[in-house]
Amino acid sequence: MGNDIAATVNNIYTDFLQKYPAYASTSGIDKLRADDYGRIDRAHHIYLDYTGGGIYAESQVKKHQQILLENTFGNPHSSNPTSIYATHYVESARAYVLKYFNADPSEYDVIFTANASGALKTVGESYPFAGGDQYLLTFDNHNSVNGIREFAHSKGAEVTYIPMALPDMRVDESMLEDLWKKARPGGNNLFAYPAQSNFSSVKHPLEWIEKAHARGWDVLLDAAAFAPTNSLDLSRWKPDFVPLSFYKIFGYPTGLGALVARRQALRKLHRPWFAGGTITVASVQGDKYFLADGHAAFEDGTVDYLNIPAVEIGLKHIESIGMDNIQCRVNCLTGWLLDNLVAMKHTSGVPLVRLYGPTSTLARGGAVTVNFMDQFGRTIDHRFIEEAANNVNISLRTGCFCNPGAGEQALGISRVELDVCFNGPGHEDRLSLDDFRLCIDGKSSGAVRISIGMITNFDDVQGFLTFARSLVN
Repeated sequence: MGNDIAATVNNIYTDFLQKYPAYASTSGIDKLRADDYGRIDRAHHIYLDYTGGGIYAESQVKKHQQILLENTFGNPHSSNPTSIYATHYVESARAYVLKYFNADPSEYDVIFTANASGALKTVGESYPFAGGDQYLLTFDNHNSVNGIREFAHSKGAEVTYIPMALPDMRVDESMLEDLWKKARPGGNNLFAYPAQSNFSSVKHPLEWIEKAHARGWDVLLDAAAFAPTNSLDLSRWKPDFVPLSFYKIFGYPTGLGALVARRQALRKLHRPWFAGGTITVASVQGDKYFLADGHAAFEDGTVDYLNIPAVEIGLKHIESIGMDNIQCRVNCLTGWLLDNLVAMKHTSGVPLVRLYGPTSTLARGGAVTVNFMDQFGRTIDHRFIEEAANNVNISLRTGCFCNPGAGEQALGISRVELDVCFNGPGHEDRLSLDDFRLCIDGKSSGAVRISIGMITNFDDVQGFLTFARSLVN
């Protein structure tokens, strides 16, 4: 029996390599996984939540630990020896972020933040919206991008969302062209979109950046889901604002992100307050302050100077593997997952899953978002799927992934339903998730996201497919 199972597994792997032969060229990642990520397999984990967070290498932690144990660091806002040493590491990491994204230091600057959301808040609160200005964004933005609309509303700007076309969840570019024409001449107009959707994994065209610039827009490119498995060359593509979370790229440290911004765009921003470290001079009696230049004006208080050295370590780790290598591996495994998952059917002929997003690997990333269906075509509650996956040590993610616009479109939740729900008795100030589920009775309030990343291997994907088959009938 054991030999039969082994033969079957080998045959499946042979079929996979025949369809995706490029995967064999990424075999070095298998050795890396064994050497630097061995704890995953020792604990029999199947980790498939890379869009939620990357996995760190043991060597990253050891190198960072060595820096901390061998040196003494002080608060960088001083000129004593320990402060100077901390400043050296902070500025080295800042420079390396620019190098990693091939950004000219004379054109771009790096502001360290707590995460991508912190970077987005910095843009939102400081962008000089005024009456008649425009904030244009796609439906499939993360909530932290959606949140900027509150700053836009408060300053009298108009907010417009661009819907996606089902089933692939891509944007109708002719509609986008028309909306770009709404830019207020001589005003401040901001266009925001994800380079890769964290819901559908659609990769939106980077060519939009210069098209929008030509029509009078500043461009915010959310790269949080894109950067872990794709190269972003800022010498070729020149968005004005790029928010990042480093843990999504290389796992460690958490609590650190960045806003990579064009210097000319930073000069447009007007901060609504000042803080320690953001000013050159502030006076109590004179009721006056003067902001520092560049990144210093936006890094409130003391930066996380003990963890920032780990950013450079993490970026060098990714470079040692090679982004082309990572992208090839993710593309092959995602293709195999899609091929097999969408082919599964109940004996009634009903497909096991409903896929939200592209069925091929063309212009899409490694996250596959679905809902599981029963043999009668009814949606199985995503919370049940997560619990079942937990029971076999599979880590995936369920819900709407902080991307309500994509979720509403994919799940068929209408504006009318939402208006009735939000304006219902007792919902003026508070609406729980359970209340929301009652509002959309009979419809799913979320989905299941399986996301492949740098360290995913064939066995991980096959393990998930085995789990999925257990849900047939």
